[in-house]
Amino acid sequence: MNLVKRNPEWFGPASVDLLFDRFFNDSSQKSPNAFSPKVDIAETASAFEIQVAVPGFSKGDFNIDLKEGKLSIAGERKLEKENKEKNFISIQTEYGKFFKSFQLPDNIDEKGIEAAYENGILALRIPKDETKKVESKITVK
Repeated sequence: MNLVKRNPEWFGPASVDLLFDRFFNDSSQKSPNAFSPKVDIAETASAFEIQVAVPGFSKGDFNIDLKEGKLSIAGERKLEKENKEKNFISIQTEYGKFFKSFQLPDNIDEKGIEAAYENGILALRIPKDETKKVESKITVK
């Protein structure tokens, strides 16, 4: 029996959202050893929350920086070296390096940012600084 790899997106992306997601996220990564994990971003009254789906990592595999209001998250997961006991038919798990960056608003508490990794989800909590309200009233002329 022969297994043939099937590509469900052979005719193109299934939705416009996927087309834009690929254009803005995946196309910037030229390296074949890179991938783009899925990210959820939410806002509450007191904080911004970012969740990055990166299963198979350990806590030390991440590099998180904040410079000039730009939050950068990077990491790498390496494919296990040659294993003579396994004959892989298909590998769909993403391996390699990833890099995500987010421009944060001015009303955050930079010193209060927390990161935790559990069950394959890297969760960042970015608290808001209430003394730095970013509001303006614009009148129409």
